[in-house]
Amino acid sequence: MRFMLIRTLFFALVLIPTVLMAQGRRIDTTMKVGKAGYRINCFNKSSEKNPITIYPVGFESEARDFSFELKGVLMGTEVDDLNKDGFPELLLYVTTIDSLNKSSVIAISSQENKSVAPIVFPDILDDPRLRDSYKGADKYMLLEGVLMRTYPLFEKDANGVQQPTGKMRRLMYRVAPGEQGTLKFVVARFYDFQKK
Repeated sequence: MRFMLIRTLFFALVLIPTVLMAQGRRIDTTMKVGKAGYRINCFNKSSEKNPITIYPVGFESEARDFSFELKGVLMGTEVDDLNKDGFPELLLYVTTIDSLNKSSVIAISSQENKSVAPIVFPDILDDPRLRDSYKGADKYMLLEGVLMRTYPLFEKDANGVQQPTGKMRRLMYRVAPGEQGTLKFVVARFYDFQKK
C-alpha cells in the first residue's frame, strides 16, 4: 500500500508538470491591425516537424486558412503594417534546436485582404559582413515598422574556439520590393554595442 502511494505521488510530481510544460509551449493567438489580422495555432510538439495553421481574420471570403510544417520551434508572433499599404503583415519567429541555436523569420503579407504572399527573409549566414561573429541566440522585436534583430557577438580564441565578446549586434530590417512583385526584408543598418 505504501509503495502504491509513493508511486502515485512520484507520477503526480513528475508527469503533471511535464504535461503542463508541453501545453505551455503551445501558441494559439489572434493578432490584428484594425479589423484584419491572423489567428495562429501551433502546438510546438516537435522541432523537426512542427505543424502550424494560420487563419486570416477579417479578410475577404476568398482568403482561406493554410497549414505548413516549421523546422524549428515557434517562439513568438507579431503583426504590423510593414510595407505601409494599410494591410497587416504577420511575422513568425522560429528557432532551431541545434548547436547553432539559429533563428529566422517567416513573414506573410496581406494582398489587400484578399490573399496572402510570403515575404523573403535573408539567411544571415549568406552575408559575409554578418556571419563571422554570429552564433545564434537571436531576439526579435518590431519598432515602428522596422524589424530589429539582436544577438551576441563571438570571436575565435587562440585555439579556434568561438568565445563571447561581451558585445551585441543589432540589425534593422525594412521591407522592400523584391523580384516579380514580391516583397523581401533588407538590412537597412546594423551596429554593435556593449552588452549591459
